[in-house]
Amino acid sequence: MEQEKHNPLTPLSEIGEFGLIEKIRANVVNTAPQTIFGIGDDAAVLDSKGQKTLISTDCLVEGIHFDLSYVPMKHLGYKAVVVNLSDIFAMNAKPAQILVTLAASSRYTLEAIDELYEGIFAACQAYGVDLVGGDTSSIPKGLVLSITVLGYADEASVVYRNGARLNDIICVSGDLGGAYAGLQLLEREKRIFMENSAVQPDLTGFDYILERQLKPEARKDVVDLFARLGIKPTAMIDVSDGLASEINHICKESACGARIFDERIPVDPQSVILLEEMKVNPTLAALNGGEDYELLFTISPADYEKIKAEKGISFIGFITPPEFGVKLETRDGIQHNLEAKGWNAFGKE
Repeated sequence: MEQEKHNPLTPLSEIGEFGLIEKIRANVVNTAPQTIFGIGDDAAVLDSKGQKTLISTDCLVEGIHFDLSYVPMKHLGYKAVVVNLSDIFAMNAKPAQILVTLAASSRYTLEAIDELYEGIFAACQAYGVDLVGGDTSSIPKGLVLSITVLGYADEASVVYRNGARLNDIICVSGDLGGAYAGLQLLEREKRIFMENSAVQPDLTGFDYILERQLKPEARKDVVDLFARLGIKPTAMIDVSDGLASEINHICKESACGARIFDERIPVDPQSVILLEEMKVNPTLAALNGGEDYELLFTISPADYEKIKAEKGISFIGFITPPEFGVKLETRDGIQHNLEAKGWNAFGKE
């Protein structure tokens, strides 16, 4: 109460749209070589110097993609940037600039938006990208955050989803299912608190899976690894909607099939412990949970020797003829059709 008395919160209506833009602009330092001019004119000015420009955008809506009862504003800003950067890394390219569009209701204060942008700036600094523009607006209820990212790569370096070929090896970075486990933990503790506010959330010992959900990282290091080893994946996608969905995307675009081995899918032990406690199959969480932002990619068998000793890369299957379909082979050798059952933005209410 004392803090509120001495540091009153500032309604956004008090500073206005242009005041907010100027406040954001004052904290921006551009460092990417392609950035000629950022915030402050009708459009940003970029110079790609003969490289290919890649653009992606993603929208986060309160109540659909995030719950502010357990997601800190700073984490939300950081995550919003990272999930967009991941799309550029999934093309084997490097992100350089972002544009942020923010729509917020009158219940948000300047201090809350400051926290949001602290996370955005932290992600920009961590990944070496520039904030070069965007838009702000008011809405009747809630908060919407949309980020557009621009990346660059030489034409010969760009990796698409449609390049997988027969006998290519299917690989994935890191581990899967952790973000889903973190979300289930947060939702469980929220339900308990809502039923009895005297019971405080107990998140002890689950730092890793909470970070996977609240503050994920994009796999820039894997793209750097490809460059260091002289490897160009034949196809690649980031794991945002679950492994099953992503491998089906690659197979559809590449007109091929796949065989994935259940026992080779990497799941972190902390995730396994919590998911089994909640009576959730860890493999199903990895297949359908989503939000892991790891890289799923295929490589030519000729490149296997280059990468086989690298830690944090799992070899989970191989590409098959299209008539074989997309299959998951269990530990006892039984094969099942692997269908995409991950996130659906327009699922039934």
